[in-house]
Amino acid sequence: MKLVRLIPLLLLMLPGLAQAWWNKDWKQRTTITLNTTAGGVPTQQAATGMTVPVRLHSGNFDFLSAKADGSDLRVIAGDDKTPLKFWIERFDTLNELGVLWVQVPAITPGSDKNTFYVYAGAENAPAQAPDPAVFDAATLAVFHFSEKDGSAADQSGSVKASAPVAVEVNGLIGPSAHITGTAAIWPASDRIKVPAGGTVTLSLWAKPEAVAGTLFSMGPVKLSLVNGAISADVGGVNVPGGQLTPATWSQVVVALGGGKATLYVNGAQTGQADLASVPALEGEIHAGEGYQGLIDEIEIATAARSAEWIKLAYAAQSADAHLLASRTETSDSGSQDSGGGYFGILFKSLTPDAWVVIAILAVMFLIAVAVMIGKALYVNRTETANRRFLTHFRETGDVLQLGAGAAGFDDSSLYRLYRAGLIELTKRDVGREGQTLSGASLDAVKAAVDADSVREAYKLNAQMVLLTIAISGGPFLGLLGTVIGVMITFASIAAAGDVNVNAIAPGIAAALLATVAGLSVAIPALFGYNYLASRIKTITSDMQIFVDEFVTRVAEAYGAR
Repeated sequence: MKLVRLIPLLLLMLPGLAQAWWNKDWKQRTTITLNTTAGGVPTQQAATGMTVPVRLHSGNFDFLSAKADGSDLRVIAGDDKTPLKFWIERFDTLNELGVLWVQVPAITPGSDKNTFYVYAGAENAPAQAPDPAVFDAATLAVFHFSEKDGSAADQSGSVKASAPVAVEVNGLIGPSAHITGTAAIWPASDRIKVPAGGTVTLSLWAKPEAVAGTLFSMGPVKLSLVNGAISADVGGVNVPGGQLTPATWSQVVVALGGGKATLYVNGAQTGQADLASVPALEGEIHAGEGYQGLIDEIEIATAARSAEWIKLAYAAQSADAHLLASRTETSDSGSQDSGGGYFGILFKSLTPDAWVVIAILAVMFLIAVAVMIGKALYVNRTETANRRFLTHFRETGDVLQLGAGAAGFDDSSLYRLYRAGLIELTKRDVGREGQTLSGASLDAVKAAVDADSVREAYKLNAQMVLLTIAISGGPFLGLLGTVIGVMITFASIAAAGDVNVNAIAPGIAAALLATVAGLSVAIPALFGYNYLASRIKTITSDMQIFVDEFVTRVAEAYGAR
């Protein structure tokens, strides 16, 4: 019975448990999920200690709330308690791009629950020294080519290239080496060597501009590109592989161990050969001898990585990363899906240019509303006063005597026309005994009243042009914001190298918000304009009819006979 009574309490606690927050001082977090089910990258065995890149951009991270140098970043395991090792390769708040390398303790196969969190937004967070041991113990060296001086040091910073290496800022993940025929060379190091009979995995990414050259060589191991075909040579044992497409990033991996030399391209095995023994691996490292193109993420490990490991590494590092999905949350509202809602996601993903466009559209909307309200009140007052004056006008026998009892009609456009006509008649002494109007004088009076009728029409249509600007300009401004927003989103995604739907969707959806804003300005303005234009047209017609009626009555009473 006690257990039954506890069930409702436990159910009430579940939402709180689901929204657990590692530390309240950190205001935002990005949830990273590695999907190893059929909907992501299906795997059959667990991977432990794998280091994966996390690409941050405006679509999955709020750079404005983080420190400019990224010193407040923390990576926490899925239990929301355990800190994970990570290293920041790039954190650019100006262009809203970042790359973190995170060591994941274990990646479970067939699961979409492989989750960890990237926290940020703590103003008083102490600086955290970079952790060079972010890769597992089997990894001897990793070259990211992210050093500003082109030294191309390994992950530890102790092994540097003999000469500066030219880099392409927006490479595969971060910067990449740009080789133009002359190899990047690293001197021999006791840190990077493997004794004979050991196990080795060499991996790198290449984006060739030509179809020939040596991608990598170290002692008796060489990765060569001949007529676009990749092959590995291990102590005289040749392992043929697949083709590398020019101007396209490809991952190349050679795993040595278990009596085999296996070559992989883009996560799939493309060749294998028997290997009696793994030769000693030591000496200088050469990358790109006679090669033209980009090279990135050279990794050397003393382990024969499994096919599943290599497939996961390819999926995590490639630009087409179906493996990784991301979602941003804030501590104030919890999950954006449950707290801020869809519009919370949209507004957080808006680019600065979209905010500018939406701000302009907001001003246009306020002006349009002010014009519609002001014009509607003016038209209502005019119509009401016109009806009252017209009744009084038609009930009065002598048009000249009407002025004495016409007080209180200042809002009537018909009264103002009548007053203009009365002034013209007074100038001609009409009404004095025996004084009549000639045909020419009557035409002059009508012309004067017609002129005032035109002026009244101008007053009625004043500021209506602002509504037409809102109707025609609003959608175009919104479209401009959307196009620029989409361009920026795709540019940032291309630079970050993260093209999964979770990275693209928020930016595109936010860009479309500018078009929605433009239509939200134009549609009310369109309805308001048509409604007011029809009422103004009615008042204008009434004025034309009144002028004819007024002139006719004057001609009947005071025209020459």
